[in-house]
Amino acid sequence: MNAREEILGRVERVTPTRPAAEVAASYDRIDRGYLRRHHEDGILDLFAERVADYRATVLRVSPSEVASTVAERLSARPGSYGVPGGVPEEWLTAAGSSLVRDPDVASLDGLAGAVTGCAAAIAETGTIVLDHGAAQGPRALSLVPDYHLIVVLAGQVAADVPEALERLDPRRPLTFVSGPSATSDIELSRVEGVHGPRTLEVLVVQ
Repeated sequence: MNAREEILGRVERVTPTRPAAEVAASYDRIDRGYLRRHHEDGILDLFAERVADYRATVLRVSPSEVASTVAERLSARPGSYGVPGGVPEEWLTAAGSSLVRDPDVASLDGLAGAVTGCAAAIAETGTIVLDHGAAQGPRALSLVPDYHLIVVLAGQVAADVPEALERLDPRRPLTFVSGPSATSDIELSRVEGVHGPRTLEVLVVQ
């Protein structure tokens, strides 16, 4: 027995694994009688406002404007941009040769940024959720480059957290993005770009 097995064995003896049916039953007993939706109207306006509060740039575009806007934003920052598989080609038709498809992890630090879609978004909190499926790429792609451009479709924006969680698969690796990376751990001084992109731009397609 190695050290890992020994430690896990001790944990198991103290807190034995519960049968899956028992765990499921305990979750079913949780009272979920709370208000699940606080907003009915102006969901996209609220989302744009809350995202901007985090010092992210929000651009509202029509479907026909996505490609030109993506190209415009990328041209403002010279360099190459990582693009995961599954990103619709119509988003990228005007972006030129600056795109690196499905970049490997070793090359991420040399990219100027990344362009992705998302799995869901939350108006109440101004949060964008990635589950790293199609059009989103691995988690490292959204964390290592200094710039992240996320395309959010109007239909992906949920009013509140409970509604958004219902759309997500908890078995997937979920990344919740609320503005550019920032911390105030040291003397309450805000520093951006410590744990992820320093610059976040969001295209809301409606």
